[in-house]
Amino acid sequence: MTMIRSEISADSSWPIDATTRMNRMYRYQRHIYDTTRRYYLLGRDELIAGLAPAVGDNVLEVGCGTGRNLIAAASRYPNARFYGFDVSTEMLTSAISAIARAGLSGSAKVAHGDATAFTARAVFGQPIAFDRVMISYSLSMIPDWTAVIERAIASLKPGGQLHIVDFGDQRGLPRIARDALRRWLGLFGVTPRDGLEATLMQIAVRTGAGLKFDRPYRGYAQVAVLTLPSRRPAA
Repeated sequence: MTMIRSEISADSSWPIDATTRMNRMYRYQRHIYDTTRRYYLLGRDELIAGLAPAVGDNVLEVGCGTGRNLIAAASRYPNARFYGFDVSTEMLTSAISAIARAGLSGSAKVAHGDATAFTARAVFGQPIAFDRVMISYSLSMIPDWTAVIERAIASLKPGGQLHIVDFGDQRGLPRIARDALRRWLGLFGVTPRDGLEATLMQIAVRTGAGLKFDRPYRGYAQVAVLTLPSRRPAA
């Protein structure tokens, strides 16, 4: 297995205002983030279980935050290579420390980058093609979330998979609970992407990809796996 290290990249292509905004939000929250989010960021472990990368596969997490998912995935799949990036340098500081404590600095590399303009060359310094890309509860915090999906798909190999879990439309919850949840999420700049399934369906039609979509926990979450065809369609 190729040994890779964790670092904050010197890439300057990301928007300073987004970094500043996320750093303000997470400067103190990052210390309790994993403890508190475990109770309501549902479906993350199921996403990791579904990755199933082969030996030597490259796996990317968009919006890796504190590194929690990268650590869980790298521990579960020790023969794959893991990469993650985030726009918040505060969160990346926590990720680097957590990855080191887990003894996974040789298995997971993190860097600073903007998900709406991601390229592996700009963020990691080399043109990596990924076998799996995972996005866990990040799309609901990024205004231009459709651009994130497009950049993620562009980074995949033919036959690669995009795995997404995020807040759903809560259609199975009582109206009062749904409204209260949406108001509470809004306090943290979180907006559930109700158009996610339709967007992914359009991409699947355009690219010839397969799409699996589910709304577990009575619609509290939405989960998607988009599988690209083994060959890119002709332009």
